[in-house]
Amino acid sequence: MARFGDIINPPEKEGKEKHVPVVEAPASVKRGEVFQVTVTIGKEVPHPNTIEHHIKWIQVYAAMEGRNPVHIATFDLGPAFAYPKVTFTMKLENKATLFALEYCNIHGVWENSVNVEIE
Repeated sequence: MARFGDIINPPEKEGKEKHVPVVEAPASVKRGEVFQVTVTIGKEVPHPNTIEHHIKWIQVYAAMEGRNPVHIATFDLGPAFAYPKVTFTMKLENKATLFALEYCNIHGVWENSVNVEIE
């Protein structure tokens, strides 16, 4: 049986790439402390963002030990005119891995992640 995860493009697929989400978050935060997360697509190599070739959405999930991943946010960027960079505020009670997914209308779904520890 095919699995959706098998077709998600990992950050290692092509090295520096215009589709890999760059996730910026603190390496550690205090339990319950509010912090910012920024996800940028095309940080190193700009994505064209035309009507024909664009980033449609960015989604963020948090995976914590012993729990199923939690959906944190979805940003619908629409075709062409939005720059594929989002910043949002969140908090954690336990250490987590933050996963960012993005969908390019031509090249599919890409992912990247960062770990956030609790002090």
